[in-house]
Amino acid sequence: MKKIIFLLVVAVCAFVACDSVHEDISNGGHITADELKAMSTVTVDKTEDGLKNGNVITCKTTAPVNAKWDIGGKEFVGNYAWKKMKVKWDANGDYVATPYTIVLTALCADGTEVKAEFPVTCEDITNPLVKYYIYGDPNRTEEEKAENPQLPFKPGAWDAAAMRFSSTEGAHLPTIPDEVYDGLKTLIFDVSDVTPDFDLKVMNGWWSNTYYDHVKWVNGLNELQITATMARECAKKYVNDDPAGGKDLDLMLYSGSMTLNSVYYEE
Repeated sequence: MKKIIFLLVVAVCAFVACDSVHEDISNGGHITADELKAMSTVTVDKTEDGLKNGNVITCKTTAPVNAKWDIGGKEFVGNYAWKKMKVKWDANGDYVATPYTIVLTALCADGTEVKAEFPVTCEDITNPLVKYYIYGDPNRTEEEKAENPQLPFKPGAWDAAAMRFSSTEGAHLPTIPDEVYDGLKTLIFDVSDVTPDFDLKVMNGWWSNTYYDHVKWVNGLNELQITATMARECAKKYVNDDPAGGKDLDLMLYSGSMTLNSVYYEE
């Protein structure tokens, strides 16, 4: 039986939330909600037969503002966003038409915020999402498992090595490939046994930058969006031409515990 999952996955062009550096395209004053809506579009791809809405959503605006998109509870800053969303399944394994409301917020230069809402419905999967495992792939061969079991594990609080993505220095997790950083992928962590006092810090292995702080996870699937700053500082290809480059992504528990089962991204 397929899992019933509401999951927003990956793929941005332009700018991403939590990236501290992005072009300021704000206008000199204020824009109305009607003007914002008129200059913005949200479209959902049709399936091959054209009778159902797919799950590939494109959001664009030409409004002269810094635009923040909220798609399924995930926020992205920029005038363009391309998202692929998973539709829900019922107990019989059939698709369930899933309504979403895309919220566009104009971050105006005068300090005001104006919102426009775009209701959409996903009824089918236009293109299937594929899982790409970084750790804990259940489809690995027996030979691969024998060489490196990649078993579920419980990281300890303040153990900065336990969840460091480093093939040489990490206790469990391998180095994340540069193409994953370059693609600004959304990492998905499958966890269990999460305690109520769970508190997580997302940084790099040199403690030189904190990307997310005091992150709370729940049992099941938890997302972590790679930002442009994270990519620039952690991708190994930048290690020789940027003093800040080539640092491992590192997750550290302040408190609490959990079992990490796998890490992957979808697209």
